[in-house]
Amino acid sequence: MTTLTTSPLAPLLDRLFEEAASTSPTTSPALANLSSEERARRMRSKTDYLDFYGRLKDFPLAVSRETGTLLYMLARSCNARTIVEFGTSFGISTLHLAAALRDNGGGRLITSEFEPSKVERARENLTAGGLIDLVELREGDALRTLAVELPETIDLILLDGAKALYPEILDLVESHLRPGALIIADNADFSPDYLARVRSPAAGYLSTPFAEDVELSMRIG
Repeated sequence: MTTLTTSPLAPLLDRLFEEAASTSPTTSPALANLSSEERARRMRSKTDYLDFYGRLKDFPLAVSRETGTLLYMLARSCNARTIVEFGTSFGISTLHLAAALRDNGGGRLITSEFEPSKVERARENLTAGGLIDLVELREGDALRTLAVELPETIDLILLDGAKALYPEILDLVESHLRPGALIIADNADFSPDYLARVRSPAAGYLSTPFAEDVELSMRIG
């Protein structure tokens, strides 16, 4: 048995995934006046992301259940003790990663979210899941919150915030990545600059697309 598959976390995740499935952001009135092309443009923009994601503050924007399980498995298999997450939202991915830390014997997870209401929702969920003691929630723009006081070495990173900022976030944490550290980027197709970088062996990574919307990379240098 694992923290992921037992109470209090397992029933909490069941409820959160059910809620996420019933609240698609495509139904949001805040997006109703944006075409699909405009939505994609804003997701790729390095300047419009605050407005775009601010419109979605009431939506969990959760990873899939399969991706959540993958996150737990990867963190367990690399015996992660230090994890950084870009984009907390309601904390569903955070719960999976923190569960892996618990089952690895402990550690520290730093997660950043710019929307205050989502920080509070995530804190409530992490408390309900019995994992809040492993997580440091940093509120604000990750270009600032993840620019300071990082662990000396980082074992795993999840990128699941504003897609256009993936290269900039990688810049902030790269010097802390240990050889073999894993980087999981959700919806990375919206960040072609990031994909070009991690798919170049000359940049010090091995990388491959995984499933439909995840890029899995490993630091080799």
